[in-house]
Amino acid sequence: MAIIDKLDRTPASVTGSSPVVCPENFIKCLKKFYHHWKEHETEIWGSSCAIAVATPPPSEDIRYQKSLALSMWFFGHQFPETIMVFLSRQIHFLCRQKDSDVLKSLEMAVSKSVGVDIMLHVLRKDDDGSVLMDKIICAICAHSESNHVVVGHLAREKPEGKVLEAWSEKLHGSRLKLFDVSSGISELLAVKDAAEIIYVKKAAHLAASVMRKYVVPKVEKIIVDERKVTHSKLMVLTEKILLSPINIDVKLKAENVDICYPPIFQSGGKYDLRPAAFNNDDELYYDSGSVIICALGAKYSGYCSNVARTFLVDCTAEKCNAYKVLRQAHDAAIAALTPGSKVSSSYQAAVAVVRDKAPELLPFLTKSAGAGIGIEFRETWLSLSEKNDRTLKDGMIFNVSLGFQNLVDKTNNDKTKEFSLWLADTVLICKENPEVLTAFVSKADGDALYSFDEENAGLPSMKPALKAEVMVPVKPVLKPDLMLPLRENLRSRSRTPKEDLRKQLQSEILKNKTNEAAMRSGAADHKFLEGHSHSRAMEELVAYKSASDMPGSNRLEIQVDKQNEAILMPIYGVTVPFHVCTVKRVEIRGDSNRGVYVGITYNVPGTGSSLHTPHLQNLIFLKAATFLSKDRSHAEEVIKSVKTLQKGVTERSRRASLVSQERLQLCDGMRRDRIQFPDLWIRPTFAGRGRKVPGTLVAHVNGFQYSASKSEKVDIMFNNIKHAFFQPAERDMITLLHFHLYDEIMVGNKKTRDVQFYNEVMDVVDSVGLKRRSAWDR
Repeated sequence: MAIIDKLDRTPASVTGSSPVVCPENFIKCLKKFYHHWKEHETEIWGSSCAIAVATPPPSEDIRYQKSLALSMWFFGHQFPETIMVFLSRQIHFLCRQKDSDVLKSLEMAVSKSVGVDIMLHVLRKDDDGSVLMDKIICAICAHSESNHVVVGHLAREKPEGKVLEAWSEKLHGSRLKLFDVSSGISELLAVKDAAEIIYVKKAAHLAASVMRKYVVPKVEKIIVDERKVTHSKLMVLTEKILLSPINIDVKLKAENVDICYPPIFQSGGKYDLRPAAFNNDDELYYDSGSVIICALGAKYSGYCSNVARTFLVDCTAEKCNAYKVLRQAHDAAIAALTPGSKVSSSYQAAVAVVRDKAPELLPFLTKSAGAGIGIEFRETWLSLSEKNDRTLKDGMIFNVSLGFQNLVDKTNNDKTKEFSLWLADTVLICKENPEVLTAFVSKADGDALYSFDEENAGLPSMKPALKAEVMVPVKPVLKPDLMLPLRENLRSRSRTPKEDLRKQLQSEILKNKTNEAAMRSGAADHKFLEGHSHSRAMEELVAYKSASDMPGSNRLEIQVDKQNEAILMPIYGVTVPFHVCTVKRVEIRGDSNRGVYVGITYNVPGTGSSLHTPHLQNLIFLKAATFLSKDRSHAEEVIKSVKTLQKGVTERSRRASLVSQERLQLCDGMRRDRIQFPDLWIRPTFAGRGRKVPGTLVAHVNGFQYSASKSEKVDIMFNNIKHAFFQPAERDMITLLHFHLYDEIMVGNKKTRDVQFYNEVMDVVDSVGLKRRSAWDR
């Protein structure tokens, strides 16, 4: 289910609302469908007079079917267990009640704009719809003027559930002639419009960002630290990052994001170059000569993208040369994707490069260079194979996936003897040159070939060939002329004069800040002692000082005086005032023909109440009272007013004991250089929030300010901090900063002396090599 507008599609399952279909999008797609059907009626639609598409029941598994793709294309989400029959002047829908309500809203707009009528057939609970299916088949026969009625359907999709099984039996048991229209739907969806291209671009940007900002630094960190992490663990961690784009600074709505398949990590001699490959529980193997394959696919609003990269760690010249040939063949396959060319030209271009550069590798080349991609991850109709003679068009999008499978190296190590290489990118066909949508993550030789640094006692120092001034020779197993420079954004064991100067400046700044803090601390201690000698006391519980101050009223009913925080109750014909703090609970206790009962329970000494009255222990108190009201609405209004008043008084009493803090001095003029910590959560949490929203902690002139929104801010003065604790995420999933205060402050509606700011780092803390690295990196 999904809510759709022109620019975004938010799944209704996340928001909890009913599915809504954008009429403009549905009408646009419907016109394109009928135009394509009429234009290619005899070629790929088999002269069908009706097109029948049946979507399967909902499932938690990731699956790609033509019926689901067509439903997503029309409506922006998948209508489960729905039968759609398209005729020239009618569209029949057999669906559940909740989906029929959505489709009913489209009837008038579709009839006016497209000239076809929507006919709804609603399935009842526990009904297989046989009677309704007979009506649809009769409508198909009546709609055709020929005796040979041809119905287009998706022959390769196996019916699931009793409704689709019953529909399949009806079709095959009738006198209708069936024709498989899978190719027609594939060609219909092959060329993407501007909105669809935007969705694929967003998905591709997410996939490439996860690969570059998380996967590559993560793998490098594992190798540098010589950690033992399994392929399946890497898959789980990467999937979490992919489903939470904010973790890698990608501004996409998480509810619109999904995976195309579980991320793939392979090494240690076991490789499978398919998106359906299984991640085993073997540990990532990164010893000399190892090959590591990483692949992931991201969805945005139902549209897919894919990227795959291969990394070679201190490999032989033969393996490195094989990778270079694969990269050149992959580039050639992408370059051949031009409008007007044959689909087969892409794979033929890749084969030509391999045959020219390394003909011995040709038998190990994958049998295709990928396929079309969109709502379906693999559009087999547009497979980049050697014999596909279909024509490429502007607006088509391809997953160009190429690799060498099961190559053998001359070594006795079973972990490195057999290896595979894999590259994949999402590519958009444009009028001039194809656009690689996942080019954000590099596949150049310098970013894929790594070496061990012999100068550091055999410890791995990941050194792909990126732009740098220091050149370090690799082990003799590689060609002597292959020079791998140090990577700029990884730790270096040698310090430059610039770094020494930076360390000296930081030391001086730290010393000055320490002295300033010590001076403020002395002043704070004095203020703290002075403030505790003037604590505020709670005012007496007096509603009215005299009877003349009470509002005059002859009505014998319960009244609430918000201004004086009093509840006026009729007792034996006399209006008696009670301060709201004396009331413990007020509620409606019953409902009868005579009216409703309003029950009031009072705070009585000795019952654990919050009312402190040591000087009145020997008096008698009213414990409870019950009133009969004939007006239920008035009773409910009274209860609502009392609870609101109690909440306000409680809030004021909490704040009454607070020690006043100094005013926060903001440092607006230092915005670029000020210390701030983004994406932090706070404990205790703000009340009344539907979902957890991170905020930013900023250090100002005399204190911190945490803000999660315009209305949710917390100020912590430096002179109020008694103890400060920092816990790095070394053996935990979070990193936190904890302040223990001298005086209590309010966080939302909670009074506390302990405030904690934390971030669910997961393994992002290991990513030390991000492009936009901050001096205040968490």
